Amino acid sequence: MKVAFATTDEKTINEHFGRAGKFVVYSLTPERYDFLEVRVFADGRDKEIEETKGMGSIHDERVEAKVDRLSDCKIIYLTEIGGPSAARLVRRGMMPIKVKEGVGIEESLIKLQETLKTSPPPWLKKAMMTNGN
Repeated sequence: MKVAFATTDEKTINEHFGRAGKFVVYSLTPERYDFLEVRVFADGRDKEIEETKGMGSIHDERVEAKVDRLSDCKIIYLTEIGGPSAARLVRRGMMPIKVKEGVGIEESLIKLQETLKTSPPPWLKKAMMTNGN
């Protein structure tokens, strides 16, 4: 399954979903994880989303475009996410995971991998099964 991380430095989870200019994407199985790519939405913060907040459909379309580009990822790690954006992810079968700013991406992958091996919650089991794992 693919997992994405909102980040500015590609090492730590340190960004809000909407303003994240990039996400790093990993492939994860109970046995291993592999870096796949960096998905860039903006140079620095995603001002297209930040500056359209409160502008109704314009903002919604920009957020939806971000969700579309991440839709192959089952889990999205981030530091913050608004309710409407979280609902968009969940409707698409994606799980937002909120962590403290500065948590390491590798540390998070190891913890998630351990959860997969020991006692995955029902939503995580389903995510793994829908990915052919």
